[in-house]
Amino acid sequence: MKEAVSQSLFTYWNDLRGDRLAPKRFEIDPSSIANYLPDTFILERVDYATLRFRLAGTRIAEAFGMELRGQSLLGLFNEEDAATLEGQISLITSEAAVGVFEISAHDGRSHSAAFEVTILPLLHTRDVVERYLGSVVPIDRPEWLGRVSLPHRSLIRHQLIRPDGTTRREIEIANRQSPFCPTIREARIVRSARRQFRVYEGGLSAQAKTDNL
Repeated sequence: MKEAVSQSLFTYWNDLRGDRLAPKRFEIDPSSIANYLPDTFILERVDYATLRFRLAGTRIAEAFGMELRGQSLLGLFNEEDAATLEGQISLITSEAAVGVFEISAHDGRSHSAAFEVTILPLLHTRDVVERYLGSVVPIDRPEWLGRVSLPHRSLIRHQLIRPDGTTRREIEIANRQSPFCPTIREARIVRSARRQFRVYEGGLSAQAKTDNL
């Protein structure tokens, strides 16, 4: 995680989680993350392949030039990227892992921007993962962002952070035609606020307060 909002949201989620796989969705207090609400969203898993935005912050809608509430997450991407996202979110669901994604969005002309997307699992009524807390934060926010619609989106890279703090870095999308998993080469400690987690490098190369959460 590179962005301060992503790191702060992860720390909040991790503190709530404690020694459990994930916190419950009703434990999320909007007032505790008020500074981040414009950059956050809530997803609901309708079925295995349907992930719908239940809520989406104002800055996210402004950045993409569209209202996301009620939209399908997977429907925002092409078929190949949607399949990759579906696979990653399946792991987030089954393992209560945290997903960190980098996406690119552009207008088809000269405007493009990169975003860090974080997806954190939440337990729902059956004590299974059916909700997801997340954030979308621009990387090096361009001055025109929010004034230009960005209807084209692509997935650049992704990684998973396991509940015990270890991560498995996935192969970048550009290299995903390879059938082999990346080789773990070395590890480093990354600190996020009061938490720290171990990152294993790999690869093929050397909105407002609401009770509807």
